[in-house]
Amino acid sequence: QVQLVESGGGLVQAGGSLRLSCAAAGRTFSRNAMCWFLQAPGKAREFVAAIGWNGSSTYYADSVKGRFTISRDNAKNTVYLQMNSLKPEDTAVYYCAASSALFTIQKTQTGYNYWGQGTQVTVSS
Repeated sequence: QVQLVESGGGLVQAGGSLRLSCAAAGRTFSRNAMCWFLQAPGKAREFVAAIGWNGSSTYYADSVKGRFTISRDNAKNTVYLQMNSLKPEDTAVYYCAASSALFTIQKTQTGYNYWGQGTQVTVSS
């Protein structure tokens, strides 16, 4: 059974940093894109960042460019999201996801087949 398990969420003051991790188990994703989405209360899930299979391609939502960095360690089957200069509007549940398609990268939810349970990030003002 494939599982994606997020960790690293929590409460932080505005301007602070957090590093989210997403560890995959049950299969390897070393040839697949992985990504992060967020969902704020009462809002639809939205794209944050995506990374290609070897880490050479990355995409970010405009709202996080220059503040967030996505990376991956294929040896550990893990994807990360380094979040700096956090703002109260970043408060949301953050989900990682992985694609079953080989060597492609997408920025829409439909491009990802496996999802984690989410980790809460709360940024206080």
